[in-house]
Amino acid sequence: MKTLKYVIPFFFLFTSCEDVIELDLESEEPRLVIEASINWLKGTTGNDQIVKLSLTTPYYSNEITPANNAIVTISDENNNTFIFTEEGTTGVYKTNQFIPVNDERYYLFIQYGNETYTAEETLISVSDLDFIQQDEGAGILGDDIELKAYFSDPETEGNHYLFEFQSEIFTIPDLNVYNDEFTNGNQMFGYYSDEDLESGQNVTIKNYGISEGFYNYMFILLQQNSQDAGGPFETQPATVRGNCINQTNPNNFPLGYFRLSEVAEIVYTIE
Repeated sequence: MKTLKYVIPFFFLFTSCEDVIELDLESEEPRLVIEASINWLKGTTGNDQIVKLSLTTPYYSNEITPANNAIVTISDENNNTFIFTEEGTTGVYKTNQFIPVNDERYYLFIQYGNETYTAEETLISVSDLDFIQQDEGAGILGDDIELKAYFSDPETEGNHYLFEFQSEIFTIPDLNVYNDEFTNGNQMFGYYSDEDLESGQNVTIKNYGISEGFYNYMFILLQQNSQDAGGPFETQPATVRGNCINQTNPNNFPLGYFRLSEVAEIVYTIE
């Protein structure tokens, strides 16, 4: 009983300190966020594409504010213009007329409010995924299942890749970027491991061909969001600028990136 008398006061002492503190952070006018990722999955026409527009929100807000009533188009080098129409008031703009061509240059145009935003980028091709290798006993404790998705890098200099692994156990995909600086023309692989993977689960593996500009952009973002980030030699947190430009007011720059990728995909079942 004496032990109980001493434990209870300490319990209340610690719980009484669990107050939620919200800092009074400075806020700025909302910026336009542009999610213009054109993905051409191998074996499809690639005609159906979307562009998502939203506005930045205060730090403590959990709601996403869509950017409505914008004019959104993408044009190609052959003077074809593809009009993206908003679906209701979602901020999601769609077309079913897009024509994807590898190595073609494309031009994004957005009119939102009284400001005009533009960007340009090339549609980057990608090699097929050759095979998936599964290994047991990976990870620090040796209890992870490891997947390696192999593909053959073309001999052309300067290839860059975005790998996405989407498993059934997580709603957020695992993303990594690669380049062929030291492996040009050789077989490469994207890598994923997790201790919660189990036999019978499906993992969707996608490899995107990306430009060097998008590679650098994603590399910084992934470093800032990595659990291992923050060391003395890591990239420090900062606002990452994409390739979209506000032609009307350059100081009111948007967030996001205009990217066009051919995509190789395999759905792999864990053995």
